[in-house]
Amino acid sequence: MKALLSQAPGGPETLSIAELPDPVPGRGQVLVAVKACAINYPDVLIIEDKYQFKPPRPFAPGGEIAGVVEALGEGVTQFAMGDRVLGVIGHGGLAEKVAVDAARLYWLPEGRSFEEGAALLLTYATTIHALLDRGRLEEGHTLLVLGAAGGVGLAAIELGKAFGARVVAAVSSEAKAEAARAAGADETLVYPRAPFDKEQSKALSEAFKAAVGPKGADVIYDPVGGDYAEPALRAIGWEGRYLVVGFPAGIPKLPLNLTLLKSCDVCGVFWGAFAARDPQANQAHVEHLFRLWSQGKIAPRVIETFALADGGKAIAKMAARQAIGKLVVTVN
Repeated sequence: MKALLSQAPGGPETLSIAELPDPVPGRGQVLVAVKACAINYPDVLIIEDKYQFKPPRPFAPGGEIAGVVEALGEGVTQFAMGDRVLGVIGHGGLAEKVAVDAARLYWLPEGRSFEEGAALLLTYATTIHALLDRGRLEEGHTLLVLGAAGGVGLAAIELGKAFGARVVAAVSSEAKAEAARAAGADETLVYPRAPFDKEQSKALSEAFKAAVGPKGADVIYDPVGGDYAEPALRAIGWEGRYLVVGFPAGIPKLPLNLTLLKSCDVCGVFWGAFAARDPQANQAHVEHLFRLWSQGKIAPRVIETFALADGGKAIAKMAARQAIGKLVVTVN
């Protein structure tokens, strides 16, 4: 089989196509013929050895797939040959075939494409866990979403609206603001590119405060970090929840006196660990997502597809924060 491999730490230019033996599913595993693999920011980090997990090389990046069951390992009874499936697998998806623990897979609904299926779980499952478990979002709350035109940002807009919140979407361009409005955002804010000096940071804070309103944001969803974090935190409301999701703009340092003044919470969001520690709660969230998907309340936005050999280009576009919605590599 063909796979796009990371053989040494580095950027997307270090990836190369190679021929590997077909994997053999072990006990409790399923062999999936990959049809589509979504690209996410962890793919940028994992090939640079900057992610929480460092798989032994050579490995294929790509943690979110959809495909067809080709073989069953010992003990697998819930799937059959030919089933269309999707799942989050950590890495290995940028390959023609991958052996996956059956517990990581879900059936891809009829009428949904492999590209849509590959683009669903990581962003939406992260976000539903963030908003409901960590952010305690309720109907009537104000939700401020940073990086609102990326995969998790658009998911936060859609889920925020599905749960009855007023959603303020903060983005870095008018094109991204248009995408946020199309996803249902009530209001959009275009912020400048970091880095910010003290006056620019203060001006951004005032812009956030004006956008969310005098009571502040009940929940702030931050998959960006960097110089955007402190201005956003200054716009939080009394007893609000600030959700730490990711750091493509850098790891921020927050003045903790703000948390005292607002009596607010700064909450980490690590969906992978949550899913491993509480699989029943995660399963309930995934079932909720499938219901919302079938009702048309959420819909993965695949804005560009790439061939397997061009998977590095997709990762490079993600690294440059140029993606609006999801990037997907098509395989086989």
